[in-house]
Amino acid sequence: MSMTTTQSPIANEAYALVQEVQSYFVEKLNQVSKTLGENKPFEKVEWLRNEGANGGGNRFEARDESLFNRASVNVSHVHYDGDESKQLGSASAISTIIHPKHPQVPSMHMHISWTEMKNGKGYWRIMGDLNPSIPNEQDKEVFTTMLKNIHTDLAEEGLQQGDKYFYIPALKRHRGVSHYYLENYNSGDSQADTKLATKAGHEIIDCYIEIIENRMKNNATPTEEEKTKQLDYHSLYFLQVLTLDRGTTSGLLVHEQNDVGIMGSIPSHVNPKLLQSWIEKMEEPQDKLLGNLIAILPKKTSAFIDEKVKKSLAQTVREYYLKYPQSLTLQASGNIIPPTVQNHK
Repeated sequence: MSMTTTQSPIANEAYALVQEVQSYFVEKLNQVSKTLGENKPFEKVEWLRNEGANGGGNRFEARDESLFNRASVNVSHVHYDGDESKQLGSASAISTIIHPKHPQVPSMHMHISWTEMKNGKGYWRIMGDLNPSIPNEQDKEVFTTMLKNIHTDLAEEGLQQGDKYFYIPALKRHRGVSHYYLENYNSGDSQADTKLATKAGHEIIDCYIEIIENRMKNNATPTEEEKTKQLDYHSLYFLQVLTLDRGTTSGLLVHEQNDVGIMGSIPSHVNPKLLQSWIEKMEEPQDKLLGNLIAILPKKTSAFIDEKVKKSLAQTVREYYLKYPQSLTLQASGNIIPPTVQNHK
């Protein structure tokens, strides 16, 4: 998949940036597998947007099941060169979620993207959040300190927007313990902004790798209680991603050509009974969405989410928002709601 020469220098730089950050993270994760696991490297999977006419992307999926429950490091680059009907020029992004196998090792989500319109206006989105099944104060402090130091002048805004975005109103709690979110960011200095995005990616990765190495080295065989806490937390993650996460929903509404990749953030198992208990807490009509999602899951205490289930979940989310477009107002947001779906029209 190649870039075209009609795109702006910053669009080209952004695409190169997310590819570099992806390679950096995959190399670090593969080293963890080599030293602490089965030495099974992440495997590359590619997808195309309209057979490559509008770009596409790739993801590296974890294959070391001794270390990872689910893990995916995704890069996408979508563009509309030659299509005058689209407002969007191009969008380049890295989006990754790592769910380690051991309950004491926290999950981590990161997203960095550059969106550029054909009128030349563009903006960065930078997100990073730590998601433990079993919270650890030391990990939280280390990760939060790192987020504050990405750019001290932006720390308050990033942390405040992150806490707002990852709050789950129905359960009156957050997904995760440390959150950072810059939306629609453009200082006017493209070089400084590119450096900021690169620094954010590398520092989030370095901090997280240190956390998972420390936890994986020091943890004994997980107890049944720990496994239950992890399953419950993964169920909460499932709830937040599929009923609140604006990025996931936008990706599914824009096109149907990367459903499995977009569903890469979903853990391998969830608890349908626990999810069922949350339906009555959901605001209408989102309670219908959660009910429809649960109906797809295997009828087990620990329901396995395979590729077929992922595709069904993606289609269910898509059909729901096409039927209830007003529900998009109930989704998570920072201080600004990005017009992602509208940009692709």
